[in-house]
Amino acid sequence: MQQTDQILLSVSEVIERDPHSATSLILYALLTTLAIEKSGCLFKLDKLRDLDREHRQLAYQLIEVMARYENRSAIFDTVRQRLDEVVRNA
Repeated sequence: MQQTDQILLSVSEVIERDPHSATSLILYALLTTLAIEKSGCLFKLDKLRDLDREHRQLAYQLIEVMARYENRSAIFDTVRQRLDEVVRNA
């Protein structure tokens, strides 16, 4: 779980630095989508093209979190809820 914690921390740092940047909004959309498995975690993959290599790697790591079923963890939910507030209140 430590790896997941680090990934979520890295995503949080990017989003909190500039909540309305294109990079932040793409990562936020991916994180939010991964929390909704009923919809099949629908995310428009071509948006990954808009990320630089570093942030695209971060997105892939988030997808790996979902593949390990760690998107159902308390820490994942806590981070997602906090970032909901950051993006909405920025």
